[in-house]
Formats: sequence, C-alpha cells, structure tokens
Amino acid sequence: MAGQIQVEIMSKKLIKPSSPTPKHLQNYKLSFFDQIAEKTHMPFVLFYPHNNSSTTTDSMVQQLEESLSRILTHVYPAAGRFDENNNSIICQDQGVQLIKANVNRRMDDEFLQQAHNNLDLAMEFWPQGIKDVDTTNLFATPIMFVQIAIFQCGGIVLSTSAAHPAIDGWTNFTFIYEWSKVCKLGIPAEKINFMSFDMANIFEPRDITTIFEPSAIFAGKRSKLVAKKFVMDEVSVSKLRDKLTNCNALSFKPSRVEIITAILWRAQLRASQAITGKIKPSVMSFPLSLRSKLKYPEAANPFGNFIIEVPIAYEPKGTDMELHDFIRLIRETVQKTVEYCGEASADDVVALVANLYNKSYGGTEWGASDDVEEFTCSSLSRFHMQEADFGWGNPNLMHFGSRHHPVFWLYSTQCGNSIVVQMDLKEKYMDFIEHDQEFLAFTKF
Repeated sequence: MAGQIQVEIMSKKLIKPSSPTPKHLQNYKLSFFDQIAEKTHMPFVLFYPHNNSSTTTDSMVQQLEESLSRILTHVYPAAGRFDENNNSIICQDQGVQLIKANVNRRMDDEFLQQAHNNLDLAMEFWPQGIKDVDTTNLFATPIMFVQIAIFQCGGIVLSTSAAHPAIDGWTNFTFIYEWSKVCKLGIPAEKINFMSFDMANIFEPRDITTIFEPSAIFAGKRSKLVAKKFVMDEVSVSKLRDKLTNCNALSFKPSRVEIITAILWRAQLRASQAITGKIKPSVMSFPLSLRSKLKYPEAANPFGNFIIEVPIAYEPKGTDMELHDFIRLIRETVQKTVEYCGEASADDVVALVANLYNKSYGGTEWGASDDVEEFTCSSLSRFHMQEADFGWGNPNLMHFGSRHHPVFWLYSTQCGNSIVVQMDLKEKYMDFIEHDQEFLAFTKF
C-alpha cells in the first residue's frame, strides 16, 4: 500500500524563535555525551485523524507554526546549526526546517488500519530529505526538521527528525510534548521553561579518541530491517510476575518493563538459535537516562544527550533460557550502574562509560564479535507521547526510529494499561518471532 500514497511537498520554510537569542547564548557547547551519541537523524511520526472540530487545517498549521516559534525561544539550540568543528551549536536563530505537504487520500479507518499493520507506511511521512542524511552530511543539515502532511479529510501526520548528536530521546519527546501544550493552551514564550542548557559545564568535551576503542562507539552493524507492532497482554505479564515471585525464582518484584524486556530478549535468542543452530552470547543495549540520577541538581532536566547505553551481557549456560535469569541480569546490571552514578563525580561517570563501552561494545569477545547477538531495548513508557494533544486530540498511531539497528521500542497504550512493542528486526528473526508460541502467549491482538 505504501506505493499508493503520494506525499506532495507544497512548501518549505524556516521557523525561527519568536524572540532573538541573546548574544551570550549564541554558542552552545556540546557535552561529552553529545560527542558519543550516534551520528544520525532520529525520525518520529504521529498520526492525528480529523476530530470533526470546526478548526480548519489552515488554522491548525498556523497554530503549529506560531507555537513552534514560541517554544524555540526557550529551546534555542534546536534552531541553530553545528559549527564547522562540530563542537558547538551556533545559535543565531537560523531556524527549524518546516515542510508542508498534501496527501492524496483520506485518513479514514481503512488507512489507519493499514498504517497499524504496515509500519512501512510511516516511513512515507518522514520529513522530506531525512532518508538522504548520513554521516557525510549530518552536521551540515538543520538540527531539527518538522513536516506537516495534510490529508484530504483534514487529518494530519506530524513528523519530526532530530540530529542525535544534539538531541536524545528524552529531549526530543519532552520538546514535542511541551510544544503540544504550548500550541493547545496558547502559552506565551516568557512562560515556557522546562529544560536547562549547561551540560557541557558538568560533562565537558573530551578527546574521545584516547578514551574509547575505535569500535566502542559509532560502530553498529546496519542491516535491512522490517518492523511490526505487538501489544503485550497485561494479564499474562502479571501472572508471570506472580509466578516468579511466589516460587522464589526472584527475590524482588520485577517491573513490567523488566519482564517484557526479558520476554523479548529470550524471543530474540530463540529466533537466533532457530536460524543459526546455536544459542549465541548476546549484548542488549539498555538506554538509561541519567537525569535526576546524579548528585548534580543542574543535571535534572538538561537539553541534549544524557544517557548511558547500558550494555547487559548474556552468556548462555547449556540450553536453558529461563526468563527469571534474564530479569535478574537486567535488574542487577541497571541497578549497579544507577547506584554508582548516584555518588560519582563527572570524571568517574566518564570513566565508567568508557569502561562499559570498550568492554562490551568494542571488545572482540562481545560487541565487536560477529558471533554475538546485539540489539537495543528502549523503554519509552514514562513519556507522554500518546498525550501530545496540539488541540485536535491525541495521536492515533506513533512510529519511532530510523530502522538502522535491531531495536525493541516499548511504550504505553493510550489507556496506559498495557505496553506496545515496536520491533525493528531482520526479516528472518521477525518471521520466527511472530510464530513463536512462547512469545505470543504474552501478547494480545
């Protein structure tokens, strides 16, 4: 169906902050965590069906533009450009690239069902030109793109794409959610204040070539991936939690994210075993935001990148792959990292990141080995993206990521009672998992 969709670009313009950025803020220095972020753009797509209100699409677009301009007065680096050395963002109000487009059909129930079943449709609505961005031109492009695609019925697909070396997931999703409030409630620019902008004062840039092995960062094996969504069954997950705690397999009550992550990890390795004939060692990358976890008050809600891609390594023991072993491994590894960072100095945190990445992502025994299964599991369940109401209701569908690496994206359903999993996997792995009864026992349709 993707070939039948035509997204016609109607106009492009730069949206600048509603007030000029003061001179003392016009050179925003990138931090250590920005330096080690993946060199890519990260698209995000939201589908908004027409809600039968009297608001015209022209009015909706105007409100989006005006509110974007107001919020950029606060989040001013998003409207800047990387300097020629890629060490700073020059914040002279160059602007966010805004693209307006028309779509040659209605956003009706049939289309929404197609978009739900075929996640490739979402890629048709990535901001125009994003598919051509790579490491050779990333730093020459705008830091943020926004595209508004208008359907014949008045429905809208709002998509954004942010340069990862400047903006991590927390920054991106928080920006969009706060933008929706600014748009819906008409919040004036002087009342907008939800981020700090001084990460480089705490985690100053380093010579990362002396800290990291060459393959420890920016590596990653890119593959052709397919995507599907599954809704995890809350009843089945709760029963598993009760079973594991009642039989003393675990000495703690696991969270549903820990349980679902373990279910996904085992499903990934079962697929690998079916394809390769053996249970491979595995490294799962678990993005952990350090916001509010350190002893620095100014690091509570900073703009930019502030995550550790916590590597959790699994070494097979025989043929058993018990879920409680995965859950315990996840809990202990993440908890150990959080406890260490809570008391550590900035230099100690940098040293920890270097040690973890070099050992697990760069070492030939793990991340740099072709005989190790690597993937990422990113929990977005604490974000409010399904509540990003710009004034015409909540989004009906969402789509994450750039399809570069195997990822499990976890986020809450609209009612918040269950977890949706968007899987970006190799096709052979997906074919196995969507027929794996042990995995499907924890899902619902």
